[in-house]
Amino acid sequence: MDIALKEKTDTEMVFVVSGVTVPFINAIRRICMMEVPKLAIEYVNMYRNDAKMFDEVLAHRLGLVPLAADPEFAESLKMPEECDCEEYCSECSVSLTLRKKGPGVVYSGDLVSETPAVKPVYPDIPLVKLGDDDELELEAVAQLGVGREHAKWEPTTACAYKYYPRIEFSEDCDECLECIEACPRDVLGEESGKPVVVDLENCSMCKSCVRACDKRAIDVGYEEGKFIFRIETDGSVDPKDVLLKACDILRDKAEQVITFCEGG
Repeated sequence: MDIALKEKTDTEMVFVVSGVTVPFINAIRRICMMEVPKLAIEYVNMYRNDAKMFDEVLAHRLGLVPLAADPEFAESLKMPEECDCEEYCSECSVSLTLRKKGPGVVYSGDLVSETPAVKPVYPDIPLVKLGDDDELELEAVAQLGVGREHAKWEPTTACAYKYYPRIEFSEDCDECLECIEACPRDVLGEESGKPVVVDLENCSMCKSCVRACDKRAIDVGYEEGKFIFRIETDGSVDPKDVLLKACDILRDKAEQVITFCEGG
């Protein structure tokens, strides 16, 4: 298996992987989305809410606020099902408080965490509008969870792969350049009066270029066993950490199967 990193930011990672099968790469994708733990607000203790928004609706909005947690702190938290407490405690949760008086808009940045290791990723997400003399006071309790339980715990906003494209020109090409005009993603260009591939990895294999060529001189396909993999997050978890954790989870699952087969 060969892996080549193409792009990496705080919220996005793109890499090319070859020498793998569809079931393997799809298992990585599914685990990234559904089984990698992430911190999100699970309980809301509403002490005062004078806003024109129901408590339940506001609590739902709070649950979808992305929370950034220091990796070491997140590792120290227990999963709720592994904790001995009834609902939440200091070993499996972190508390955030919010107190504000109107008029004005309450933003995600108004949440104050009990620890500097946890904070909202984006401080400017509007939560609710307060009128004159309206007050809002609440405690939000965040816990670890996984995406298969609720979308708020999905660490990825997009996680997908596609086959690595392959574009070839035959000797029948009459250099009409119609394929260049037909391509919606500027994958093809012109060089010395001939069509050439200028951005292969941007190809979606829609085959608009093939349909535009009367001579059928262009062939679009894909390389077997080679994929372009893209991971995007909301900033709460680094995409590299999502991938590493997903690989750890897949390895643990494989080891359990091996242990079972060996009679363990």
